[in-house]
Amino acid sequence: MADIKEMIQMKKRHFDVETDGFYGAYWKCKTGSDCAMIAMIGDDPEDYLARTSVKWLHKLGVNVMTMSPGKKDYGHHNYPLERIEKAISWLKIHGNQKIGIVGASTTGTLALTAASYFEDITLTIGLTPSDFIWQGFMQGKKDGCKEWPIEGESLFSYKGEPLPYMPFCYKHPDYWHVIKKETKRTGDMINSRKLFDDSEKAHPITEDEMIKIEKIHGTLLLIGAEDDVLWDTAKYIRRMKQRMKEHPHTCRLEYVIYEHGTHFVFPESMLETIIETDRLSEVVF
Repeated sequence: MADIKEMIQMKKRHFDVETDGFYGAYWKCKTGSDCAMIAMIGDDPEDYLARTSVKWLHKLGVNVMTMSPGKKDYGHHNYPLERIEKAISWLKIHGNQKIGIVGASTTGTLALTAASYFEDITLTIGLTPSDFIWQGFMQGKKDGCKEWPIEGESLFSYKGEPLPYMPFCYKHPDYWHVIKKETKRTGDMINSRKLFDDSEKAHPITEDEMIKIEKIHGTLLLIGAEDDVLWDTAKYIRRMKQRMKEHPHTCRLEYVIYEHGTHFVFPESMLETIIETDRLSEVVF
């Protein structure tokens, strides 16, 4: 109860897309810091998961900017990378000399993509990310489906254009029916791995659709698990490792693939070590 009360009382500054150019909240570390993490954990920048990540990151001595697509927007479709860019600019103006980014699942993919575009990000943590960009999708209720793909839209956009993406081979409503059927068959909370595996077989991923991780600066940490049932994170991380071998780069790559852990992996002690080490580094975050 004390932890919940403390999280409710945490002070923050709120940002809206209409007035500030991005949707988020800034939580300044009480001990003072010139380092900040953009944390994309949870469905809203002020929900329980977001506040939990803030509390944890504050203990590591960093300021936190929590972000999500938009108010009550639980899909990911043509999310403008400019929103991350504007958040970075605000953080720099307000005294943050080192900036990192962390995301999980789809926002893990967003973290890698943003870091490949913006060199001010010098610590990037992707928890169960993909190594490519795929078709945009919405969540909610439509024709008895809780999620559906959006034709012609990517996960992300930049300068008004959707980034190249892998299209899903299943259209609405088959998209959700495949997920629902696999979830029931396996007994998992949710299982979308067949959706991604079948889509990649039908449309082999092109170079344009791959995230250019070799352009990331500072430190890059990738976390995944073999038994991920949402998508094949272990395969994606191995491909990123191989990509680093084939492309010139300056960032330091660290990765861990657990045998078990499913799609929600949070190796707390390892993350603490990476963040604290890089926070004290004079070179990067």
